[in-house]
Amino acid sequence: MSLLTAQNLGRSFGPVDIFEGISISIPHNARIAIVGSNGVGKTTLLRILAGEDEPTEGSVFRSRGMRSGYLPQEAVRVTEGTLWSSCLLAFEELIELGNELRQLELQMQDPACESEVLTRYGRLQHQFDIRGGYTFNNRIQQTLTGLGFDESDYERPLQQLSGGQRTRARLARILLEDPDVLFLDEPSNHLDINAVEWLEAYLRDWSGAVVIVSHDRYFLDQTARVIWEMTPALEVYRGNYTAYLHQRQERYTRRLAEYEAQTEYIEKQEDYIRKNLGTQNNNQARGRQRRLERLLEDSRLTAPKSHTRPMHLRLKTIGRSGDLVLRTYDLQVGYEDEGHPLFTSPNLVLERGECVALIGPNGAGKTTFLKTILGQISPYSGSTQLGASLKVGYFAQAHEDLDPTNDLIQEINTVAPNMLPAEARNYLARYGFTGEQVFDRVATLSGGERGRLALAKLALSDANLLLLDEPTNHLDLPTQEVLQNVLSDYPGTILLVSHDRYLIDALATQIWELLPVQESLRAFKGSYSEYKEFLNNRNKPEASTVDLPAEKSNLDTEKQKRTSLSRNQRQQLQKKIAAVEAKVHSAEIEKATWEAQLASPPADPRKLQKITDAYQAVCLSLEELLEEWEKLAETLHTNDSDLSE
Repeated sequence: MSLLTAQNLGRSFGPVDIFEGISISIPHNARIAIVGSNGVGKTTLLRILAGEDEPTEGSVFRSRGMRSGYLPQEAVRVTEGTLWSSCLLAFEELIELGNELRQLELQMQDPACESEVLTRYGRLQHQFDIRGGYTFNNRIQQTLTGLGFDESDYERPLQQLSGGQRTRARLARILLEDPDVLFLDEPSNHLDINAVEWLEAYLRDWSGAVVIVSHDRYFLDQTARVIWEMTPALEVYRGNYTAYLHQRQERYTRRLAEYEAQTEYIEKQEDYIRKNLGTQNNNQARGRQRRLERLLEDSRLTAPKSHTRPMHLRLKTIGRSGDLVLRTYDLQVGYEDEGHPLFTSPNLVLERGECVALIGPNGAGKTTFLKTILGQISPYSGSTQLGASLKVGYFAQAHEDLDPTNDLIQEINTVAPNMLPAEARNYLARYGFTGEQVFDRVATLSGGERGRLALAKLALSDANLLLLDEPTNHLDLPTQEVLQNVLSDYPGTILLVSHDRYLIDALATQIWELLPVQESLRAFKGSYSEYKEFLNNRNKPEASTVDLPAEKSNLDTEKQKRTSLSRNQRQQLQKKIAAVEAKVHSAEIEKATWEAQLASPPADPRKLQKITDAYQAVCLSLEELLEEWEKLAETLHTNDSDLSE
């Protein structure tokens, strides 16, 4: 039985329909991610499922006794107490049980204590033990440490914490409460990479269900097993975010082929009918006309929509830079008036065509490092050298290069003064700014809109060296996908500051990590995945690497066994997956149909039994199809993963 089911959900705000007709279920141990463009209703749906909002139409059914935890995206309301005391609220019943045990212990000191007291004490002590009464303080400490808090924060009043820290404190308490279902809205927004990785590991081992709204694609890859895409209709995809991207394209290709085949059939039938009505083949033409009318009324397919591109970004360069783009010599980064550098860097080299990802926790000095390279801040000591024939484009995290008093056309004219108003309007439309919106003031734009405007200006710079400071902040997933594709095709050189591990892993050829505790920078040649593997191997005990060559040889042999799929076999496997996916989609529709009838059952018991039997049959069929899909998809995924290594 599912923890939660919803039938025909809809939500409107005044005359505006956000979404309608959504039917879903959340099974035990689910790992579900909700994705889609900004404004499509992801947060609204999450709030309805969490019980924080009510639908305009439809119903939500929760299993008896289900406990849920909801983490909102916005800053959490300030409450009384300290960070530690707020976490203790998750164990109120356990603390009361401990207090009762202490009272019983006092009674047991009396020689005349009755046996019932001893019996009750033994029973309560067993409950206290199995529910974690002796370990909950350690759990609190581990959770707070994992989410990036220091011991010095434990007794700080919540009112003194920043908005991001209060959100993390709320997340800690929700995790400690151990609900049946977690509803998390952008949980990684206020976490650094270490804290996000800790949360990923926590959720992988957690026994409850999770529903997540997030723009962090790497986080979704690590945590999600099912993707709900809102368009604003809802489509279900099996697997993590990367699997969803492949399935989405395959589903679109299949639907387009079905639509084109049906369109061709309709055109042929219409042509036959037009030519043969009123001739000796009139009866055949009339018969075809009736069949065609039924098809058009009952089974006419609509053209599938390609995944919408929220912006049409193009980055080009004018002129080729020298092979050497950046070199540093004995560089220390920081502010001279502080009397101490933020960090010391080894001598770095960045060559033309490379992409360096600069990573590290907030406040470590990443933006300061970029400004030092740009010459906006002098090195604390040492020097930097930029190569020849460079034209630098800078994307600032806070978008401070945007003038809040300008409208959008005026802002574009700051980098393209000769662009006519009509040209500027057409150009801005490529970035999602249409109609009268081009006359809005920059100050009124959302974070995502400011990011798109900054990218529009950057594209006009024709730079061959891009310094990008958190370019995916506030961008929805479709826009992030476009940006990643454009940057991967960019012919110049990129220095990228980002917490977006999915983007980093796709682009980076070097990783430069700032280590605040050591006050240093570590440089690594290779991708983010290779860097993580390097760190994991470095942290393993020495004994575990003694037989590494032999183990590698065995792994290579196993890989050769697994990667035996020829190109033709792979294509056949993809066709099987697409065919099974189509059956899954049909079965899910049929299941929803029977569920709707069971929600309003007929009075006739024979009809009810017939509906029940059909529902159980389709559920069994759907389960078998999903098992078959998972096996086929795992075979394809394993083969592709091995080939990419």
